[in-house]
Amino acid sequence: MQISSRFTIAIHIFSCINTFEKEHKITSDFLAGSVNVNPVIIRKLLSQLKAAGLVNVQRGSGGASIARPLDQITFFDIYNAVECVDNGELFHFHENPNPECPVGRNIHRILDDKLQQVQKAMECEMQKITLADLIRDTQKCISEEQHE
Repeated sequence: MQISSRFTIAIHIFSCINTFEKEHKITSDFLAGSVNVNPVIIRKLLSQLKAAGLVNVQRGSGGASIARPLDQITFFDIYNAVECVDNGELFHFHENPNPECPVGRNIHRILDDKLQQVQKAMECEMQKITLADLIRDTQKCISEEQHE
């Protein structure tokens, strides 16, 4: 199981918008240059983030901006906006465990609650981290680099 790179790219996008919005127009091409991916990927993510009310995107001369205060956007908000979690379930269960096997016929009863518990713990932790935390760390790293 692995969360796709959409989540970390989306976080990268927010960090870039906040860091560069005063000096640059934040376009998909600009963001793609920082992330080092195709601008089409950035446009898709911006579309998802916009649909979730996390960014504003103005075509043409406007560029992208963050739609809400940084302390009001959590990693969980971003995760929900860009990750494709089927039916709200992080873990995809193998489709056809063998009903003739004692483990196979009971595996859902054995694992389902535990996997739900793990997912809930992860989601609770994601709700505790905001973009304000991310931006504070970003600015600290940039500042340290400038003083080296």
